[in-house]
Amino acid sequence: MKAPVVFLPGLHATDAVWLPVIERLDGRVDPWIADLTLDDSISAMAARVLADAPRERFALAGHSMGGYVALEIMRSAPERIERLALLNTQARPDTAEASERRRALIELAQAGRLDEVAERLIPVVFDSVEIVDPKLIALHRNMVRTVGAEAFLRQQRAIMDRIDSRPSLSAIHCPTLVLCGVHDLLTPPDRHEAMAAAIAGAKLVVVQGAGHFSPLERPYEVAFALANWLQVDAEQERPSAGRSG
Repeated sequence: MKAPVVFLPGLHATDAVWLPVIERLDGRVDPWIADLTLDDSISAMAARVLADAPRERFALAGHSMGGYVALEIMRSAPERIERLALLNTQARPDTAEASERRRALIELAQAGRLDEVAERLIPVVFDSVEIVDPKLIALHRNMVRTVGAEAFLRQQRAIMDRIDSRPSLSAIHCPTLVLCGVHDLLTPPDRHEAMAAAIAGAKLVVVQGAGHFSPLERPYEVAFALANWLQVDAEQERPSAGRSG
């Protein structure tokens, strides 16, 4: 039987952020990718996921903002979650500097300059702009345009208003994977180390050659980690596979 998995995308991300990983899980999972573009609070996003998810119990994988939603789901309905994966995310609220950066991006989006938003994010979401596959940069730009300014603003407001999830980490008791890219500038490895230390039995995986978008940058490695988390087999990397998979 395929493992039911709910995948939660991050800020300004579409289904495309998870598809390379799902492909490499090679039909071993029953995936459902949530839409997190419709609500302006993390709690509302979590409630929508719980209402719309096709299964009563499932494994839950959240990337970036999706991790904030996953942690809210663990507070509100832990009985529905069989396993938890937190990728390129954090439990702590924004620093003052992070909030200021968000406000600057919000101002650009409100002014109709969404393409500038995408360009400003490129250097901080990928491991190295100089060597990353240009197709991934093009995909990033397309995801920002597809999500659009209104949804981007809703998501940013939700992120800025989120609560501190650190006090609730010790209440998580399901098998948990905490994963990040070694060069994640937005949610660095030390924040993942802290989360893994606070969750009993959590496994920490740091992916080499990846930044904040590890599911896109290193889909084979991320799929392998998720397969171990789910206790299913994943497709093995082909020798000829490139950096972006």
